Amino acid sequence: MSTLPREIAVAVDLAGCPNRCRHCWLGTGPNRRLGTDVLRRVAAAFREWRKPGEAAPYFARVSAASWYREPDFSDDYRQLHELERELGGREPERFELLSIWRICRDPAYLPWAKERGPRTCQISFFGGAEWTDWFHRRQGAYRDNLKATELLLENGMVPRWQVFLGKPMMKDLAGLMKLAGEMGLRQKAAALDAAFDVFCHAPGCDGEGFTLEDIRIEEPDLAEIPAELMESTREHFGGSLDWKTEAELTRKALDGTALPRDLPEHLWFFVNADLDMFSNHGDLTPAWKLGNFERDGLDAILDAFENDRTPGARASLQSDDRELAERFGRPESRSVYCPADLRSRWVKLMAGGKGPSR
Repeated sequence: MSTLPREIAVAVDLAGCPNRCRHCWLGTGPNRRLGTDVLRRVAAAFREWRKPGEAAPYFARVSAASWYREPDFSDDYRQLHELERELGGREPERFELLSIWRICRDPAYLPWAKERGPRTCQISFFGGAEWTDWFHRRQGAYRDNLKATELLLENGMVPRWQVFLGKPMMKDLAGLMKLAGEMGLRQKAAALDAAFDVFCHAPGCDGEGFTLEDIRIEEPDLAEIPAELMESTREHFGGSLDWKTEAELTRKALDGTALPRDLPEHLWFFVNADLDMFSNHGDLTPAWKLGNFERDGLDAILDAFENDRTPGARASLQSDDRELAERFGRPESRSVYCPADLRSRWVKLMAGGKGPSR
């Protein structure tokens, strides 16, 4: 049974996203505009929700967000920020994400964001221009990434480059690191009393990332990662990397070693433009759908969460790792995973997901 804490957060996808990224664990949900009344209704429903037989509302705090994909994508991002503060009763969490799309098109955006945070903004690359645009499913995404990098620094903010690894993009890594040097990113960050953080990893196996298994890197591909990028990646992840082949992780699971379960620290509920509801304990695919806010109501949705009624939750929480390895592990596979990502892949297959395999 999943635990329902007293403090939760809810996010409604009011404005959608300019990208349809091929790696995104949040998937490619419907891109339609919703009115702010939807966020108000959802937040109020959670604030007022009572467990059956109880007189007082269950949740002590309900934070609210107007997005869960691209932050500040809506033109009225200032008003939405104030609405989030009103509904949540405190300053909204900003994380280390901003709208790269808006940075490049709205001169007033970065000065506004700098006052509210974050100081650091993460930017995702998938190699050079061809592959970064392909992954974003948007022409000009790579160009926007470079422009946003410069604009952040000009506004006294620090870019962080996240580089996703895949077989076709490995040849671009050296050029990407050379470009960072030519742009003087380490020196410019140091002038702001900060470090330029650039790191790499393979896409996860949730959401859209599940469809990328046919280009997942294998053990020999690791030799193509430039030494500078490998060193900064180790620093980013605390000094060591828990990257293993599927063959090794399968053997461990078959021997009884439990693979880590990637559960978030704080519980979020997500509402898409169709008013379908999910949690951040899984991805936003049908196997993890808790219900529909309008048709099913919050009682049924929270019951589905607490009692693990979705196929995804059952596969994740009720499956023994040895059984997962026996059914879905590829004992000869040299594909490279973090242990939690491989377990997510197996859970996805257990829950009925389909994707390319090698």
